[in-house]
Amino acid sequence: MAAVLARGLARGWAARGAPRRRLAAAGGQDGEVGKARRAAAAGEEAEGQPTIFSKIIARSVPATILYEDDKCLVFRDVAPQAPIHFLVIPKRPIPRISRVGPQDTELLGHLLVVAARTAQAEGLSEGYRLVINDGKHGAQSVYHLHLHVLGGRQLGWPPG
Repeated sequence: MAAVLARGLARGWAARGAPRRRLAAAGGQDGEVGKARRAAAAGEEAEGQPTIFSKIIARSVPATILYEDDKCLVFRDVAPQAPIHFLVIPKRPIPRISRVGPQDTELLGHLLVVAARTAQAEGLSEGYRLVINDGKHGAQSVYHLHLHVLGGRQLGWPPG
């Protein structure tokens, strides 16, 4: 696995020099919290329904892809909340982190390793934040497990 990841690093993170986008406005009713409430009310948590992320995996929706392997995909967030903000998603759809089981242990570890390696490739040597939103109260707006990686500036605490 280490050799595969190393090859992927060499190929997949070559697009590092892509220009950074302006930061989007923070959450709130019209931001991610509003989206999460609408997603929960619409029943988007139901498994089997295509999400924007499954469409990105299928390449029917464009994304700035930073890395890909047989288990996951990494791409820039379309509404970045920090100078560097990307998402790490499994190719196998898992609706929420609260729905994982023992069979997902290896995949979850892989997602974290890929997040760390991508953060390194993106120059986040001063640190970064990993975020996984779960459900309506966690402001999850897309019901396909995803890790947010945010960095490139000093992040405040506590979040949200």
